Amino acid sequence: MAIDSNSPAQPLWENPVKKILREGKPVFGVTITVASVEFAAQAAYMGYDFLWLEMEHSPITLETVRHIVLATRGLKAVPFARVPVNELWTAKRVLDNGVLGVVFPFTSTPELARQAAAACKYPPAGRRGSGARLAAFRWPAPEGYSDFADRNVMVVTVIEEVRAVEHIDEIAATPGVDVLFIGTSDLSFSLGLRGDQNHPKLAEAIAKISAAGQRHGKFTGLTVANAEQVKKFMDQGFLFFQGPTDLNLLADGSRQLLAPFGRFQDAPKSASFY
Repeated sequence: MAIDSNSPAQPLWENPVKKILREGKPVFGVTITVASVEFAAQAAYMGYDFLWLEMEHSPITLETVRHIVLATRGLKAVPFARVPVNELWTAKRVLDNGVLGVVFPFTSTPELARQAAAACKYPPAGRRGSGARLAAFRWPAPEGYSDFADRNVMVVTVIEEVRAVEHIDEIAATPGVDVLFIGTSDLSFSLGLRGDQNHPKLAEAIAKISAAGQRHGKFTGLTVANAEQVKKFMDQGFLFFQGPTDLNLLADGSRQLLAPFGRFQDAPKSASFY
């Protein structure tokens, strides 16, 4: 991108997800679990704020991530990726392909929270390695990609174990962490509730995480299935919402058409991977 030194300075671009959250408004992501660039591009146009590219529980590959990053250029939703494990190298690979947010599963200790933050910042603030030519092609920032990335890449830590709840204040206090995301299904299992989403023990843990986020200036998020759940959790201070998967959206639309005629057959159910 050429810069005219005689033209007025342009304001630096800002990750719209960060901007909306800072304004106290909710953000919504759609979860991509199938390797369909077409679906991702269509979804990015529909009003979602981010795409949650699911690499922990689905066969989404780095190549598919890259295709989606390119296919959604200029569209509303920005690409985030949930990596399979909280490691420097897993974050580096999706960042170098051009995502603007990394979701780190099972961030259950302060050390893992610090590692997640460090993975998404260049030295001296972090430990991200240099080599983001593909990302720089996707985000040709006038200030240079490294400065752009350090300002705009978001760090989402998933709280989904009892030990994470026990250390939640230390995790929430970690510089560089943007969002405390609650994996309610795995947290329910960790609490011994076998996935029960309505147990008082789970509600108590959710409240504890939300309170820690508010104390330490972190945004909080979780998975929602409908607008009623969004309103309920917004009243509790949540603003970062992971919406249904592509396959769930397909099932919901098919149910509306076919169920009145007794023709709808849902896919086999299993515990939510959120």
